[in-house]
Amino acid sequence: MSVRVTKIDNGLTVVTDAMPRLETAALGVWIGVGSRAEKRHQHGISHLLEHMAFKGTRRRTARMIAEEIEAAGGEVNAATSVENTAYYARVLKADVPLALDILSDILIDSVFDAGELRREQHVIVQEIGAAFDSPDDRVFDLFQEAAYPDQALGRSILGTQDAVSGFDPDALRHYLDVHYKGPAIVIGAAGAIDHDEIVRIATERFSPFRAETGPSVSPARYVGGEKTERRPLMEAQVTLGFEGRPFGHEDYFAAQLFASVLGGGMSSRLFQEVRENRGLCYSVYAFHWAFSDTGLFAIHAATGAEDLGELMPVIGQELLKVADGIGADELDRARNQMKAGLLMALESPATRAGQIARQILLYGRPLTTEELTERIHAVTLADISRLAGEIVTRSTPTLAAVGPVETLISADEIAERLRSGSMALHG
Repeated sequence: MSVRVTKIDNGLTVVTDAMPRLETAALGVWIGVGSRAEKRHQHGISHLLEHMAFKGTRRRTARMIAEEIEAAGGEVNAATSVENTAYYARVLKADVPLALDILSDILIDSVFDAGELRREQHVIVQEIGAAFDSPDDRVFDLFQEAAYPDQALGRSILGTQDAVSGFDPDALRHYLDVHYKGPAIVIGAAGAIDHDEIVRIATERFSPFRAETGPSVSPARYVGGEKTERRPLMEAQVTLGFEGRPFGHEDYFAAQLFASVLGGGMSSRLFQEVRENRGLCYSVYAFHWAFSDTGLFAIHAATGAEDLGELMPVIGQELLKVADGIGADELDRARNQMKAGLLMALESPATRAGQIARQILLYGRPLTTEELTERIHAVTLADISRLAGEIVTRSTPTLAAVGPVETLISADEIAERLRSGSMALHG
């Protein structure tokens, strides 16, 4: 296996996958801290910190950071998620040291200038407004709020306008100091890279991160429930979900395959029945989001008010049908789709770098393609139907909707119909 792993003295891990035929490299710093680590008064600070990392250090202004990486033909960016934050770059192989120098600089020596902070707070306030104005974004915020109420896991990554506007430079420094610790940091790289060189640079440049463990997050509490917003729109955005399975759970791969069979493509049950056979909506799909200790299994659809009353019972019927059993051909298609995704990741250095870095954060080690393939093939028809029954009939539903939702049946009614084994009634 071409993947190599080294842990340096402060607990930071370097994981690489060399691709000798490439002339470019993708690399980044993944930190096992995201919006879920925030206390209520810190809502949105993880995302703001990610933005501010590019706004100047003791050695570089914000403009210098952009010009230096782009002068080398590279690019640098970042992203915040619920459970981790990533700062990453794509460069020519000769410029890997430059990329690591810039990444270490922005994480260790950012100055958090007050003027830059005010400007970036204004940018994020606009981003929050744009998300609120986009029904297909807003529905997912409502969905997580209903699934995990009064928890950081149920709050949006962006934060609120008031919270984000209230942070000062000291708040950012404190949050970084408390949460960005060596054992929670992984440098991942793939492509035209030299593992030993990256370890050497990491040892020199990332040593200021302390070798101690940061604070743990509170255990997730899936609750479920309903959140809707009536708006005068042409379409209603609807998401119906249930408690899923976390990473590492014995049913994790079954949950992923269940989502694929139900609504993972044009041949999936939902697409064929809801769109092709009945014409109830343009878009419908199923997904499974996994976190470290919980998960969400859900269906999202967009439809007009006149079709909403029929849409939800039809989706419920398809959920119950999967619990009754699926065909071997359906499972084979889902397996092949999942395997193709894994293999395609091996051809993209950026995807591969992120994949192995997140595996270190989740499992403490990289997982081989063979191991993942074996786990996919180990899922049986009985596993899918059993899991579908457990998720659909034993988990409290979570329902979120935005738009003309007057004819939408309630989460309680959906739960009652699913548990009775019949969704045939009309809303």
